[in-house]
Amino acid sequence: QVQPVESGGGLVQTGDSLRLLCTVSHYMFSKYAMGWFRQAPGKEREFVSAIDWRGTTTYYSDFAEGRFSISRDNNKNTVSLQMDNLRPEDTAVYYCAASRQHYAPAHSPNLYYSQSAFDFWGRGTQVSVSS
Repeated sequence: QVQPVESGGGLVQTGDSLRLLCTVSHYMFSKYAMGWFRQAPGKEREFVSAIDWRGTTTYYSDFAEGRFSISRDNNKNTVSLQMDNLRPEDTAVYYCAASRQHYAPAHSPNLYYSQSAFDFWGRGTQVSVSS
């Protein structure tokens, strides 16, 4: 069973940083692409960032570009999301997800922006940013 488990959420102030961690206790972790999505109250879940299986290619939403950074450690079965300069609009539940499609092919470069590309989901961690 592939079960991502998120941690690291919390309550911070505008401009602060948080580092989210996702752990997947499965021997196939290094073969999965990993992603982060978020869902704010009353809104649909949206793409935040993703990383391919080897960690060589990363993807960011417009709002995450330049403020968030995704990385992975295949030796520790973890993927991290470093979030800097947080804003109140970043308040949401953040979900970690794993995709069997370990890289995005040339004909589908936006593969990971869609939730449908991901097969396994964590339960989420709350991030709250006060103004």
